[in-house]
Amino acid sequence: MKDEPVSANIVRVDGAVDAEARAKQFGHRGATLWFTGLSGSGKSTLAFAVERALHERGVAAYVLDGDNVRFGLNRDLGFSPADRVENVRRIGEVCRLFTDAGLLTLTAFISPYRSDRDAARKLVPVGQFIEVFVDTPIEVCEARDVKGLYAKARSGEIAEFSGISAPYEAPVSPELRIDTADRDLDECVAEAIAALTDRSLIP
Repeated sequence: MKDEPVSANIVRVDGAVDAEARAKQFGHRGATLWFTGLSGSGKSTLAFAVERALHERGVAAYVLDGDNVRFGLNRDLGFSPADRVENVRRIGEVCRLFTDAGLLTLTAFISPYRSDRDAARKLVPVGQFIEVFVDTPIEVCEARDVKGLYAKARSGEIAEFSGISAPYEAPVSPELRIDTADRDLDECVAEAIAALTDRSLIP
């Protein structure tokens, strides 16, 4: 993956509305809440619940869900290691744009490689990227798997499945660690909201 665009004769252009003006208009700063964890860990469920809680607070928020994004923006990507890297790279760039626009962006992707998540972090201003490790044990993830993906992965029907036939590199120092196995969803949502308010990202 190249760090520089292949296009020549291009320059970055600054708009006439800066981050402070957007924060004043929205009543909060832009930020990225990056949920990572195994399939079935509860990333999407938690992200959408947090989005609802933020909406009720008047915060402009939007969830980028792994499956949803693969129907459009990333429909040309599979699950090979290279495609996973590109998948997260594109989402990182979308988060950069959304955060710059003043939105509270929530992502719900396995994003199995630590280096890719670190690269996404670097795209967002310091203090405005919160990595949330949905640290649910694989046994629980597998037990709640309504799609039967784990069974297919263990039988060899699905290749490159994170945690089974492909690696998942857990975060080392996430801003927030949540285990959804034995906790009420509302409690998990409250913890995520607190992480945002403690950092003065939302009122």
